[in-house]
Amino acid sequence: MDFLQQTRTAYDTVAVSYADLLRTHLDGSPHDRAMLNVFAERVSGPVADIGCGPGRITGYLHKIGLTTAFGIDLSPEMIAVARRDYPDIGFEVGSMLGLDLADGSLGGVLAWYSIIHVPPERHPDVLAEFHRVLAPGGQLLVGFHVGDETRHIENAYGHDIQLTAYRLRPERITELLAAAGIPVHSTLIREPEGLERKPQAYLLAQKA
Repeated sequence: MDFLQQTRTAYDTVAVSYADLLRTHLDGSPHDRAMLNVFAERVSGPVADIGCGPGRITGYLHKIGLTTAFGIDLSPEMIAVARRDYPDIGFEVGSMLGLDLADGSLGGVLAWYSIIHVPPERHPDVLAEFHRVLAPGGQLLVGFHVGDETRHIENAYGHDIQLTAYRLRPERITELLAAAGIPVHSTLIREPEGLERKPQAYLLAQKA
């Protein structure tokens, strides 16, 4: 099973439970909200939340004024939940490796813990696609778990699944973003909160 099929199947399985568990997670995460707020202030134009899951972050972007934000996710079940919970926001099934978006059509891209399931050797392909759809000066915000480990997940959100997740080094993602033409200008690394086990990283970058 390739990683796209594995990821889609896993998130189809957990979609409803995932949405219920994390629905109010941002309420207790001031650093996360701060990075999203800075991203929102810097963006001009439509924003794609790529790997949007059940739409909770897309919904937050609308709440803070990014009313052109929309969501894309690999999992049809996640998209179904997002459409149910946020009926006034657009959500579509799609892959970050081949976005059905025109070149230079976006003012911003959000990849909130969504590149963590992409094998590291494919990260340049993903970032090239982000670069393609961003307009000059467009903003990119990437969030991920810090580390070097590859995790093989067999149970999550009360379900048996098969899913691979990669913890990533901020300095490595920064290098890849620079090579893709989207250099980083702001970095936040925070310590674990709640049930988190590892530090969390947020990189805010801008298309050159």
